[in-house]
Amino acid sequence: MRSRSQFQSHKKSTILPLVCAAALFSLLLFGIQSSFFSGRINRKIDLGKEKVQVSDLSPQELTSLAEFQTRVQQCVANRGLGLTAHLVDLCKLTLKFPEGTNSTWYNEQFKVFEPLEYHYDICDAILLWEQYRNMTTVLTREYLDARPDGWLDYAAKRIAQLGSDKCYNRTLCEEHLNVLLPAKPPFHPRQFRTCAVVGNSGDLLKTEFGKEIDSHDAVIRDNEAPVNEKYAKYVGLKRDFRLVVRGAARNMIKILKGSNDEVLIIKSVTHKDFNDMIKSIPNPVYLFQGIVLRRGAKGTGMKSIELALSMCDIVDIYGFTVDPGYTEWTRYFSTPRKGHNPLQGRAYYQLLECLGVIRIHSPMRAKRKQDWSDVPSREMINRAHAAALHFKRGPDGQLGQFGSCKVWANVDPDNSGPISGSSDMSDVRKHSNYSKWETMPFKSIRKEAQDHFKQMEGVSMYKIDGNKLDDLVCVRHSVNSKG
Repeated sequence: MRSRSQFQSHKKSTILPLVCAAALFSLLLFGIQSSFFSGRINRKIDLGKEKVQVSDLSPQELTSLAEFQTRVQQCVANRGLGLTAHLVDLCKLTLKFPEGTNSTWYNEQFKVFEPLEYHYDICDAILLWEQYRNMTTVLTREYLDARPDGWLDYAAKRIAQLGSDKCYNRTLCEEHLNVLLPAKPPFHPRQFRTCAVVGNSGDLLKTEFGKEIDSHDAVIRDNEAPVNEKYAKYVGLKRDFRLVVRGAARNMIKILKGSNDEVLIIKSVTHKDFNDMIKSIPNPVYLFQGIVLRRGAKGTGMKSIELALSMCDIVDIYGFTVDPGYTEWTRYFSTPRKGHNPLQGRAYYQLLECLGVIRIHSPMRAKRKQDWSDVPSREMINRAHAAALHFKRGPDGQLGQFGSCKVWANVDPDNSGPISGSSDMSDVRKHSNYSKWETMPFKSIRKEAQDHFKQMEGVSMYKIDGNKLDDLVCVRHSVNSKG
C-alpha cells in the first residue's frame, strides 16, 4: 500500500494540471469577452451613426445589451423553424436560413435570387419599435399646424391630383383633407390591450384561427380582404380597422357591406375620387401619417403592424406566411400573384417577434401550445432600450422621454378643433357614428391608456421625417382637460 504522503503527493500532481487548465480557460474566456466588448467594438461601430464609443457605456449597459442579444439569439433558435441568429458585435447580428432553403424570388434588376442571410442592427430596431409604442400614426390637424412646413409642403404630398407640389392655396388643400382630418389623435397609445393583425395569405386556409382572431380587443385587416361566413372559421368575423391603399378605394363600398363602424385608414394619399366615396359612407376614414422607414419588410401588412403597435399593448399577427413553407405569395380569397420578397420579410418578422414587438401565429405553430417565455421580458427590453438610447444618441439619450422632440406645440384645451368632415357630406354620413373616436371622453378609454397619457404629460408624438429616428413633432395637451 502507498503511504499517506505518497497519496497526497499523487493527488497534488493530479489536481495541479486541472487547476492550471481551469485558470487558462478562464483567461482565454476573459480574453474573448474583452476582445468582443473592448476590441472590435471599443471604437464607434458606424462612425456615421453612433454617438458614443462602447467604452463609454457602463458595465450595466453593456450587460443589458449583451443579455438582450443573447436572448434574441436563443429565441430565434427556438422559434425560427430553421432560422439561426449569428452575433457580429454588440448591436449587429445576421439571420441565416438553413442550407437548401428554396429561394424563389428573383431580382430582375441585379439578376440574382434572394439571399439566404440578412443583416440587422437590433439596437436601431429596438429604438424604432419602442418609439412606435408612444407615437401617433394618424395624420391630424394639430400635426400640420405644429410642423413648420406642415401645410405648405407636407400636406401637398398627401393629396393626389393637386396640380402643385406645395399648398399655395391652403383653402383648397383643406377641402381635400378636411373629410378625413381629425383635430387631434382619435386613437391613443395603449387604447387596446390585444390586437390581431390579419394578413391575406392563403396559408390561413390551413388553419382555423377565426375564433381566436375574434377574441382580440381590436382586429386590423388589409385592403379588399373579405370578411364573411365563407371564411369565418379561418379569419374570423370581427372588423374594427382596415388599412387600404389608394387603388383599393373603388372596391371599398362592396367590401364593407354595411359594416358601418369599421374604421378605414388610407395608407398613402387621398384624391378626389376617394373623397367622393368617403362622403357617401358612414365609416370613419383617416389618413395614415405616411412614415417610410428603411426596414426588412414592406407592404400594407407592415404598415398595419405599425398602426397596431401605436394603439395596442400586444400585437398578434396572422396570415403573414412567415414559416418555411412560404414559396409564393398567395391570398386566401383569390388566385396567387407575384408579391414581396418572401424570405426577407419572413426573417424580419421573426426578428420582430424575438424583439418582443409581435407574436406570430401560423400553420406551422397552429397545433402546438404557444410559449412566449423565450421572448425577452418587458424588463429586459426596457434595460436594453435605455442602453441602446445612450449608445446611439449619446447625451441626447439621457434627456428622458422627450429627448427626440425637435418641434414643440401646445394645444389650447378650450379649442379642440372641428370634427372630420365637410359641409357637403351625405345625410347617411352626417348622422352616422363617424365622430365617436374624435369625441370619445378621455375617461371612457381603458385605464392603461389614461395612465400612459399622464405619464407622457399629455404629449402626443409624431414622426417628422421618414428615415430619421430622432426627430419628432411633440404636441402638448392639457392633462386636466382630458380628465
